[in-house]
Amino acid sequence: MKHHKYLIIGGGMAADSAIRGIRKVDQDGAIAMICEERHPPYDRPPLSKSLWKDASLDSIWRNEHGLDVAIHLGKKIVSLDTQKKTATDDAGNIYTYEKLLLATGGVVRRFPDFGDDIVYFRTLDDFRKLHKVSEHASDFVVVGGGFIGSEIAAALAMNGKRVTMIFPENGIGARVYPGPLVKFLNAYYREKGVTVITGETIRSVRPAGGKTAVTTSSGTEILVDGVIAGLGILPNTELAVESGLTVDNGIVVDGQLRTSNPDIYAAGDVANFYNVLLAKRARVEHEDNANVMGETAGRNMAGQSEEYRHLPFFYSDLFDLGYEAVGELDASLDIVEDWKEPFRKGVVYYLREGQVRGVLLWNTWGQVAAATDLIAEKATHSHETLAGKITD
Repeated sequence: MKHHKYLIIGGGMAADSAIRGIRKVDQDGAIAMICEERHPPYDRPPLSKSLWKDASLDSIWRNEHGLDVAIHLGKKIVSLDTQKKTATDDAGNIYTYEKLLLATGGVVRRFPDFGDDIVYFRTLDDFRKLHKVSEHASDFVVVGGGFIGSEIAAALAMNGKRVTMIFPENGIGARVYPGPLVKFLNAYYREKGVTVITGETIRSVRPAGGKTAVTTSSGTEILVDGVIAGLGILPNTELAVESGLTVDNGIVVDGQLRTSNPDIYAAGDVANFYNVLLAKRARVEHEDNANVMGETAGRNMAGQSEEYRHLPFFYSDLFDLGYEAVGELDASLDIVEDWKEPFRKGVVYYLREGQVRGVLLWNTWGQVAAATDLIAEKATHSHETLAGKITD
């Protein structure tokens, strides 16, 4: 039985940031991190962005120097005893703790009947697998037109691959972007050589003479060398449920990121927190949230009492376009588009009852703080008051 003052379950960005948060308050308390992956903590965004350009794989690793943490890779915690404060892994090792963090992230959504011929893109191993295939293959199907699907399709196309995107919505990012921008992106991707098939789902994926045959809902069959799916994730709440913690679209935490058990905290993709600026509960699956929330949880585990009041931002790269965004991006909200150059540079505002709830900074950089302040003001706005409000 191994005792640590702090036990971190998970090995992603939130877990790593929590360790750094702990060390800013407690330089000596023993920390252990239990991670299912066989890799130490790394930055996840480069897997669908910079690693397909000129970045080195070495650039993704998060430096553990000086943190003095016991890292147990390739281990899965299978049970918690919250009364005895113990955690047991799949090798039978038992760890005791004083404070515990659940940074268990998410589980990728999968097609239930299509076997192992699909790369469900999320981890470093997924990147390595796809990158290796791409070195000697030319044709790919990307299922999904959301965040991951749009980035992977662009990455493969920029590396000279023939890419077909398939998704049920009417366009790329249809749930997030305003209609005119969605229409532009469909055309833009097609100009870049990507075949964009909208309004269709996948009927089957099967091996076919050294290739993979993908059949769409309309009966179209496409022969490719690889299939990548970006279907999103489900919060990995299995341990929390089994331990009797409150779960509702993630592990429910209070303002200090404590679960319904005051000695257990949660952070990152799996945590459902109260977003103060938006006055609603939210679960955010992006890097900035993982880093800031993880560090806040770590400091609080070590004795601080900080409220998590951060409004996370996120970003994406789509060929030579890119954006930063903050708040609620929902195509069903009232939308004000303020283009400096249509669909190439501008700001998109998302409003509910006249109040700005989210801001999309399209090829407009360095304005996340200004966008956050605009949301925090909770003032009533219109197209006229927002015109030229934020520029870079």
